[in-house]
Amino acid sequence: MRVSSARGAGVLVGATMAVTLSWNTPAGASADPAANGQRAAPSVAIPVVASTNVYGDIVERIGAGRVDVVSIISDPSQDPHSYEASTRTQLELSKAKVVVENGGGYDDFVGRMLRGSGNTSADVVNVVDVSGKAAPAGGELNEHVWYDVPTMGRLADRIAAALARAEPSGTAAFREHAKEFKDELASLRARTDRIRAEHGGTPVAVTEPVPLYLTEACGLVNRTPAAFSEAIEEGEEVPPRTLRETLALFTGGKVEALVYNEQTAGPQTEKVRQAAEDHRVPVVPVTETLPAGQDYVGWMTSHLDALQSALSR
Repeated sequence: MRVSSARGAGVLVGATMAVTLSWNTPAGASADPAANGQRAAPSVAIPVVASTNVYGDIVERIGAGRVDVVSIISDPSQDPHSYEASTRTQLELSKAKVVVENGGGYDDFVGRMLRGSGNTSADVVNVVDVSGKAAPAGGELNEHVWYDVPTMGRLADRIAAALARAEPSGTAAFREHAKEFKDELASLRARTDRIRAEHGGTPVAVTEPVPLYLTEACGLVNRTPAAFSEAIEEGEEVPPRTLRETLALFTGGKVEALVYNEQTAGPQTEKVRQAAEDHRVPVVPVTETLPAGQDYVGWMTSHLDALQSALSR
């Protein structure tokens, strides 16, 4: 699903997560780092703006105490489509040294607002570009690349490099934190491999393309009519015939799970969810932003645990 400043009327205010840095001077040492043969430490945290708190969380992890991150979209209870530009967001972008955007048409407002802010020196990390993914022949790009675990590993290195350019004294720490994060991602790949080994080829339905990189990594096969998921993603009415075809998936064992985007629920997706529940097809909820109190690895782990449980019923 694409986040557009022209759609909806809600305003999501980015949550600011600031970390104050303290630098201690050893007893008897000069307060001037250069006098002690040390590299000067930054006096302030690196200002970073991320389009969603998914990327904000990863920056926090890699920056570890040296970053001040503003995540523009951070509320999992609201539809990201409802985002509208705010003066506060533009102000934050004007000060940012690093900006992380999804790209692929998902959050075009970031580029527009960054240009409008007059900030021409920010290091912009476009995650779709980092992923190397492109639209299939005759189709559209699935821009929801945060559900692609290998891409998040490449993103960790790219963020570490951007932070190092902004604050060279932290280069070694940024690289080490990126390595630690990638080591944790290995546990997610192990989980997807397990599901693929046990349930590869299992048919499932989705309400939108949001989780497809994850379900495909698990070897699951999406049986949802393309016209249904495309209409839901674009906020359009689903044609009656397409809706009937989608509802029919939940009869006769045609699919074994429904992966349901809770963040953009509406009358037609609710009908699909109800049909799944009526026919005892497990529903696996997903969102586009991090729930409160979760980090990226824990969030993806919960999705994989839910998929494993649903498919094992």
